[in-house]
Amino acid sequence: MEAAHSALCAEEAEETLKELRAALAEAGIILPSLGIDPVSLAREAPCPLIELGRCSVETARRLAAALR
Repeated sequence: MEAAHSALCAEEAEETLKELRAALAEAGIILPSLGIDPVSLAREAPCPLIELGRCSVETARRLAAALR
């Protein structure tokens, strides 16, 4: 049961990552290090986190503007 839950969590994280990447691209924003956090996958029962990563000040400004 845990394995099925973990697999579902991983699939959901991958799909959400694709959606987020597409939405950011539509707003003209690229986060180069956007991805699944590998440390969160290393747990006994993985439940992945999405790593937004680092970005330039300009990218942070565009992201803030897009969220407004």
